[in-house]
Amino acid sequence: MNRIFLDVHALQTVPPSNLNRDDTGAPKTAVYGGVPRARVSSQAWKRAIRTYFKDEHLLDPAELGVRTKKVVELLADRITGLDDSVERETALKLADETVKAAGFKTEVPRRKADQAKKDGGPAPAPESKYLVFLSSRQLDGLARLALEGAADITAFLKTKENKARAKELADTRHSVDIALFGRMVADIADINVDAAVQVAHALSVHRVDNESDYYTAVDDENTDEETGAGMIGTVDFNSATLYRYAALGVHQLAANLGQGLREDEPRTEPVRRAVEAFVQAFVSSLPTGKINTFGHHTEPDAVVVRLRTTRPISYVAAFEDPVRSGDGGHLSEAADRLAAYASDVERAYGDPETTLTWVLRVGLATQKLADLGTETGTLRELAAAVGQAVTERLEKPA
Repeated sequence: MNRIFLDVHALQTVPPSNLNRDDTGAPKTAVYGGVPRARVSSQAWKRAIRTYFKDEHLLDPAELGVRTKKVVELLADRITGLDDSVERETALKLADETVKAAGFKTEVPRRKADQAKKDGGPAPAPESKYLVFLSSRQLDGLARLALEGAADITAFLKTKENKARAKELADTRHSVDIALFGRMVADIADINVDAAVQVAHALSVHRVDNESDYYTAVDDENTDEETGAGMIGTVDFNSATLYRYAALGVHQLAANLGQGLREDEPRTEPVRRAVEAFVQAFVSSLPTGKINTFGHHTEPDAVVVRLRTTRPISYVAAFEDPVRSGDGGHLSEAADRLAAYASDVERAYGDPETTLTWVLRVGLATQKLADLGTETGTLRELAAAVGQAVTERLEKPA
């Protein structure tokens, strides 16, 4: 298969906010170019992307997965959904044995077991020792297998053939989010899924120093004689123009999705849907840390997408020398820097004959980025153009 990479770059200005906190509650930071920068971790933004898939209905629920330790309870729900005559306790046993046959270790959490014993309630369901990422179709397949061996599930899954079937069901027909972000299972490496997407930590293009907001809350029931605050506290925040970057290996995505999720469509169709959904979700998703406090609802000021056959290239080095604010803030200088650096890097390392570029931008401050590629008017138009180009590339013979 042709090697195809999709680079997505974005400049996004966020007002005072605390998108992603460290262990002290302060916004995460990093030193780059010798100065402190605002930082939003890749994990926080990947979580936001996965949530955006569901909240905005970009993909059919059958094309998405669930990541949870409560996989036994989840599978038991699928079992009773297929056969409502199965009692809950039986369904949990069937689910637990099937999950273990698929390669995932389970146990009853000691804390929950002790609490149930203390309360005199039923024993809690086993849980996996780590977060298990399974697609909707994988869960359905495992549920059907469990019901097939319901008469004696332990003996049924002891056979080599049925144990292999359980592992195969857990390792085929991956959901789009598993295909994109991968799956790691330490106990059974042969069902790991290599992520097709790499997401960089978002960094401010300029120096950032965290600030603190001292706040008070007044007791509504105070009398006139009762002065002062009912509660006081502080919350840390910063504001920044962020450079965001992700690289999607389209060929890896296609390999992870395999033959696709539906039998009635060409193999390239689920890849196209996944690519379009990822572009939209990466651009518009937003971590929600302290969002009720700060209301930091912004969209990127500029997005540059490049489809290439050479290896992925980040443009973060454009901001190794931090942008210094002038009368017009940071965005205008950041956009100019990005336009100049991207052009220089592509001249030195790119392949103009096989590279396609699209630009989505707003405002006069991002004007220079328009020269990098084909401008699109809306995010949906951008995603559709990228999806069409990906389909055409995949259909070309290797």
